[in-house]
Amino acid sequence: MQIAPASTLPRRLGARGLAVWPGVLLTAAIAAISTGIGSVIPVLGSAVPAIIIGVLISLLRPRLMRGHEKTDARIQPGITYSSKFLLQLAVVFLGVQLSLSSILQVGLESLPIMLTTLVVCLLGAWLIGKLLRTERRVTTLIGVGTGICGASAIAAVSPIIGAASAEIAYAVSTIFLFNILAVILFPMLGHALNLDPHTFGLLAGTAVNDTSSVVAAAGVYSTAALGFAVVVKLVRTLMIIPISIGLSVMEARREASGSGLTGARVAKLIPWFLVGFIVVALINSSGIIPDGPRDVLVHASIFLIAMALAGIGLSTDIPALRRAGWRPLALGGILWVLVTVTALATIGVTASFR
Repeated sequence: MQIAPASTLPRRLGARGLAVWPGVLLTAAIAAISTGIGSVIPVLGSAVPAIIIGVLISLLRPRLMRGHEKTDARIQPGITYSSKFLLQLAVVFLGVQLSLSSILQVGLESLPIMLTTLVVCLLGAWLIGKLLRTERRVTTLIGVGTGICGASAIAAVSPIIGAASAEIAYAVSTIFLFNILAVILFPMLGHALNLDPHTFGLLAGTAVNDTSSVVAAAGVYSTAALGFAVVVKLVRTLMIIPISIGLSVMEARREASGSGLTGARVAKLIPWFLVGFIVVALINSSGIIPDGPRDVLVHASIFLIAMALAGIGLSTDIPALRRAGWRPLALGGILWVLVTVTALATIGVTASFR
């Protein structure tokens, strides 16, 4: 592989910036609008409006760009840049939400529930996906989205498995639908089971996916449940690391037709943005990042995910979404119920040993 000289780096970066800025500006504008929508309707967050706006524009794009093909061609590199590189950069910034102290405090109690629900969810996705004959990458995205942390997990995994924009859009939309149902039904379920705030926070943190939905469900239940639920949810984000590494190895084996993997090859398979995620989390654990910059990075990660999903929406193959049909939605619904039941059962079993 030929490596370009470092002396040409400024020129290459400048050329890259000129190539991508029109499309990046478009995705940033969509992200700004979706962030405003999310601030008015917190349960929506910014990710879902961004991908919906992107898909709507992609539907209108052929008409809007008729006679402006050169302009359409100019914005495409930035759209691709947003949906790929900015998506990976957002995952790196997500690490600033975690600290070693919170992991140690919450991990001991929540880890058995997290691991049990994740194993059940991934095995369920594999088996039920085969029964429903859903496409492999869609099955993987819905499985990790349900088992780990919704759009953030989908963002981390999609570059590893080479998911298409339509597959990412379908997975995010499916996860969002059941997040909305969770916000409505979980507080009712908690009151019906007479769960104390601590137990409900544990349930919400392990069985509801996106952070905005966890905040909404736990906040509706009680203020006491809210803080614990959010910390459990953030610790649950750590499951992205082993799952991403495992998927990287599986994808490499599939591409290499089952040939052996050495330790050096496995190390090369670990995505750069996953390494960045771990490094940022470790730096945050040291306490050297002040509250102000940390808040900026948290908001930056959320905004970058919105930009990336706007790019994915703009690139979505609408006919492919139609061809996917009802099966991925059914898969998401079954996994959602399975994770909820497993979380409740595991909470009950672990409580009996305390």
